[in-house]
Amino acid sequence: MTTKVVYPGTFDPLTYGHLDIIHRATNMFGEVTVLLAQNLSKNTYFTLEERTVMIKDAIKGMNIDKKVHVDSYHGLLVEYCKQNGITVIVRGIRPLVDFEYEFEMAMTNRELSNNIETVFILTDQKYFYLRSSLIKDLATLGGDISNKVPPNVYKSIKNKFC
Repeated sequence: MTTKVVYPGTFDPLTYGHLDIIHRATNMFGEVTVLLAQNLSKNTYFTLEERTVMIKDAIKGMNIDKKVHVDSYHGLLVEYCKQNGITVIVRGIRPLVDFEYEFEMAMTNRELSNNIETVFILTDQKYFYLRSSLIKDLATLGGDISNKVPPNVYKSIKNKFC
């Protein structure tokens, strides 16, 4: 029996830290759905469609491209999980920065559905400091982000900010 897994986030933009979690989740579970959040409280720089294309293009040709599915959803994550038979939520965490928030979200999701588990994957140490808002700030100010995002994402960011 295959465990159905979801890795949710805004991915605005996708970073090498996100790709690290996607790779490791596919190694652990086989297949992963990367779920783009349609979070109305966040002002995203890229549209849902642009973010979807960026993720699909970033994994194209990698050994995981057949194992990763990209979807989007507006609503409660646990409802998406129930509708799609998903029993595991994967969350990447950076030391100290993310734990409290992610713990609260995991407990809330558990309260809403005790059949869905949250698995935390600690981000690789070389990506501890990476976050999408940092990438956008650097890009806006003309900083070099080429080693922080996949080449296709770098190109999209440069097109957006230049």
